[in-house]
Formats: sequence, C-alpha cells, structure tokens
Amino acid sequence: MNQGSSSAPARFDARTAAPFFFRHGHPGWLGLRFSDQGEDWVELELPWREDLLGEPDRPVLASGPIISLMDMASGMAVWQTSGNFVPVATLDLRVDYQRASAEKAAVFGRAQCYRITRSAAFVRGVAHDGDRDDPVATIAGVFMTLGGDPRSAQLASGRAQINAAGTGDA
Repeated sequence: MNQGSSSAPARFDARTAAPFFFRHGHPGWLGLRFSDQGEDWVELELPWREDLLGEPDRPVLASGPIISLMDMASGMAVWQTSGNFVPVATLDLRVDYQRASAEKAAVFGRAQCYRITRSAAFVRGVAHDGDRDDPVATIAGVFMTLGGDPRSAQLASGRAQINAAGTGDA
C-alpha cells in the first residue's frame, strides 16, 4: 500500500504547517514566523515593524498584533497537541500585559495546550521579547473545536490540504 492511500491522516506538525498558514491572510500580513515547538506547545515570532507601533513616538509593538500572535500560537498549539487540524474558534482569550516590549524588538509568543476535552481546548502562554522569565504578557484561553457539515466536500478538501501541509506531504 502506498502512503497516498492510507486511511489514517498524517499527524499535524506545526513546523511544516507554518509556511502554509503564514503565506496569506492576517498571519501573513503580520509577518509571523515559526520559532519552535514541542509535543503540546508552539512558539511563534512577531518581527518588529514600524507600521505595527502602538504609539508613534515610542518604537514598541502595539497590543493588537501581540494578541493576534498569541491567538495564532494558541490555535497551532491545539493542533500540535491533538495531532490533527480541526477548525477551532476562540471562545475566550485573556491577555494580561505586564510591560511594553523592548524598543524595536520582536515579540515571541509561546502557547501550550494543556487540556483537550470533547469540544474544548485550554491553553496558557507567554509573550516575551527574548526572556520568557520576563514576560510582556501572559495569556489563558479556551478554544472550541468545530465540527463541520459532513456534506461539505470543500471543508474536507481544506482539512486534507492543511494536514498535508502540516506533515510535509503537500
């Protein structure tokens, strides 16, 4: 039997899926980059850019792009932990800011999915500018896993594409 006809989907891998996710849309516009991963966590990088400033006279990243960074890292951590791509929706994402990021510094977002139930996934994480022990912000979130309409070939095709991209088979 060849690998292309296997009935079991390949395991999602954040490192190989990242180029697919960061090519277009909001993550692509932000310039998000893959940084690292573990069994139940993903770390992404938000590079510093002048057009992402919160205040024109202070060269630090605004809070909005950092929230987007943490939301994407959280979703990818859910997929990394579960092993496959399933649509998720952010139900709650609490962001507690401790300080502004360093001037002209990239911000890294590391999210860990520590529990998955039948319909929800729970994450926690930290945004930092180089030292995880000195966070810019901490997060806690809940994501709902979404079941699709089984009659939708488009949804199935999209899942297959993402799973293939996430395993290097694309």
